[in-house]
Amino acid sequence: MLLMTSLILIKLSVPDNPSVPGEWLKDPILHDRILIALNIIPFSGIAFLWFIGVVRDLIGEQEDKFFSSVFLGSGLIFVAMLFASAAIAGGLLSIFAIDSRPQLSSDVLMYSRAITYSILYVYGMKMAGVFMISTATVGLHTAAIPRWLGWLGYVFAAVLLLSISYWELTTLLFPIWILMLSVYILVQNYRHKLPASFQQR
Repeated sequence: MLLMTSLILIKLSVPDNPSVPGEWLKDPILHDRILIALNIIPFSGIAFLWFIGVVRDLIGEQEDKFFSSVFLGSGLIFVAMLFASAAIAGGLLSIFAIDSRPQLSSDVLMYSRAITYSILYVYGMKMAGVFMISTATVGLHTAAIPRWLGWLGYVFAAVLLLSISYWELTTLLFPIWILMLSVYILVQNYRHKLPASFQQR
């Protein structure tokens, strides 16, 4: 939910056209929106690392070493790319916050934006797709997740992996699937903690 909030705030604040001059960053409303989005990202990354630990605990001793290695590696790389893109965007934002700064050329702004978007929306989302495939595969093999949720993960991952150009709204597929899986795990854990008489009801 934190990642979805951050991505939506960025989508609503940043102009679609990368050639637009950077004067829009001086708008206090847009500036504050992006600042909030960037400050949410570290917490979403921490929550995602916690999610990885929860999934590994759910699978337990049944986990396949091959897919579990891909699952863990792709998850960590995704978090690293998420933080890297946020750091570049935060650095650019801090430059515009300095009143005494020299005039920043539009080329530098376009270059910084291109790097940020490439890291997050291209390479980061490819790692997210790999993470979804490995998670769905391990979950289906161990019967830890329902089949419909596993196959939905494959579909979402295919969209992220096969997309040639980045489109911001497709990135929401990843946090949506993670949210659905998280809700399923929470419900299952809650049911297991209930007494047998309550479960039968």
